[in-house]
Amino acid sequence: MEAGGVLIRALRPGDIPQAMRLKEAAGWNQTEEDWLNLIELEPEGCFALELEGRLVSTTTVICYGQDLAWIGMVLTDPEYRGRGFARRLMEHALAWLRARQIRWIKLDATDMGRPLYLSLGFQDEDIVERWAVAPRAPTAEPEGIFPFDLDEQLDREAFGADRRAVLARLARWETASLPGCAYAMGRPGSNAFYFGPCVSRSPLAARRLLEAFLARHAGETVFWDLLPANRAAVELARAFGFEPQRRLVRMVRRGTGQGPPVTHSHELIYGIAGFEFG
Repeated sequence: MEAGGVLIRALRPGDIPQAMRLKEAAGWNQTEEDWLNLIELEPEGCFALELEGRLVSTTTVICYGQDLAWIGMVLTDPEYRGRGFARRLMEHALAWLRARQIRWIKLDATDMGRPLYLSLGFQDEDIVERWAVAPRAPTAEPEGIFPFDLDEQLDREAFGADRRAVLARLARWETASLPGCAYAMGRPGSNAFYFGPCVSRSPLAARRLLEAFLARHAGETVFWDLLPANRAAVELARAFGFEPQRRLVRMVRRGTGQGPPVTHSHELIYGIAGFEFG
């Protein structure tokens, strides 16, 4: 316990109801299961800041081997903003990553968070946009769609790091695949169904997978986070009635050691896994 009743510790499953309160105050889409995913994937890399026994700030980290770490869920109770709690958690997370000797660190920054990340040495790398479509009339699901079939080479080429553990966890919900060509996943959200990640070698394959998920969730709002640098993904979103909702900045910072930056392939990424996963 530090002076002033502040404690930084590991985030635990028992904290999820309080973490959801922070998430809801921000209007984000994550569910209790999303929090549990993060904690179970990286139990020592999810952090909570307590003030006099109350959870007031969170930060999570997912490691993709030693090549890359992804920071997410940087949240502070609105009542306690402006006290430097997010900075303290970020500095704690960065120290933890130094001890793990992670080479590169990335995150998707909101407008509110970006000044903090710039001050901590992060630099702008890319733009990520959230698109949404309202509930639609039912349609038939296209034929020839298979369950998840991971093409490790394709995914590594798209994302730039080994994310098999994260994909195995996300595959517990909904998946669709065109073996050797494309895959996509989806999961429930508190505000809308979430489409992603989606990796595809062609716009046509991505279109078929998107059609499958939209057919399954015709009566729901659907969120889709994409990289606008992939013009084919943007055109596909517009063709199916999606509209842009918000824009974040993907940021990167060197960790420890040497090695070239971890880069992703715009033309293969038709949907990210989430702001907390990359």
